[in-house]
Amino acid sequence: MIRFIILAIVFLAVVAISPLLINEKGYILIAMGNLTIESTVVTAIIMLVLSFIILLLLLKLFRGGLKFSALTWHKVIFANKRKALTEFYRGIAAYLRRDYVQAEQLMAKCAKASGQQNLAWLVAAVAANKQKDNKNAISNSAHYLNLIEQNHDTKAKILLETLLVSLDLLIQQGNYTKARKLLDDNHKLIGHDSRLLALEIDLCIAEKRYQAAAEHLKSARKQKNITTARLTHWEHYVFTALFTEKIVKEDQQALHDYWQNLPKKIKQSNAVLLAYCQVLASNKLITPINKLLLPHLKKETDIQFIKQVRQLPISNADELIAVVQKHLHKDENNAKWLSLLAHFAYVSQQWAMADKAFHRLLNLPEKSYDKLDVITYAKVKSQQGLHQQANELLLLIINDEATANTSLN
Repeated sequence: MIRFIILAIVFLAVVAISPLLINEKGYILIAMGNLTIESTVVTAIIMLVLSFIILLLLLKLFRGGLKFSALTWHKVIFANKRKALTEFYRGIAAYLRRDYVQAEQLMAKCAKASGQQNLAWLVAAVAANKQKDNKNAISNSAHYLNLIEQNHDTKAKILLETLLVSLDLLIQQGNYTKARKLLDDNHKLIGHDSRLLALEIDLCIAEKRYQAAAEHLKSARKQKNITTARLTHWEHYVFTALFTEKIVKEDQQALHDYWQNLPKKIKQSNAVLLAYCQVLASNKLITPINKLLLPHLKKETDIQFIKQVRQLPISNADELIAVVQKHLHKDENNAKWLSLLAHFAYVSQQWAMADKAFHRLLNLPEKSYDKLDVITYAKVKSQQGLHQQANELLLLIINDEATANTSLN
């Protein structure tokens, strides 16, 4: 490139000097309409060269100025975004520190400028919802959720994670109408994501649409990501409500027919069985309870089932007590059967039997009782007028909890 420029300059110099050497300056005449321009060849060449040099200088200055302006403009434009991103990260850090007030403020402030509007408003909504002492917490959280809804194109699909958090917040806040609309607008996703299915079941329960919840439980049982504990909780809650509706709105026969028509696999669920027994016991229908529970109690039933059975309000448990006593004849120090016997005796108001069973349970070599055992034992003592002993038993709970806390620390 440098060689080309040097050659060009040499060429122009030769052209300019040649007329001088031959003592002939040359002559140029340019006519445009009434305008005429006269000049010598040397003068024209010199002017062209000067014009070319000036043009090069102007181009260089213009390019440098343009580059400077672009850098300056970039800094000005993105200064607010950099500040907003800093506030965004500070807001996330505040949320992780559980400083929900600062997290909400920072996220609300930086949302638009950070380019992370939906995520920032979502964190702000959750942070606001966690401020239990703030009387405006729910309304503030709802405001941020509205901003998210307004921000995305109504024809576009809402981001799944945003949908999940928004639904969870709306259900917590009791805004079931809006939660239902949001879920129905995205109903096609329910079959593809277990988290959304779980929220559908929670919403059906909140809306008291128990039969719809029971239908969704069929799909929930096939989901590997839904824990057994959560599924058990849903089954017990939903079917307790369904059984209660049957006997309250209709009659005992309707309840019996509904139970008989349930699929065998569902009736074999301990949660559903216990829900049915709970409703039967609450309505003092002892005969069907005995028919259902006796086969289970005759077998070596697992301890979790026993712990749930002992809470049933069975007013006449004589047949069940007889089965439990047979187990204790084989192993008189079996903790789970002692506990069940004591609770059956308590609900049947057989105070002496309950006292004896609880006493044996609490004096086993290894601690085998739980908080419910001690509380029920204290109630037995109170029924017998032994209030001082009842108070001592309640103090035992406090001491046990203090010991457990010390061990954890």
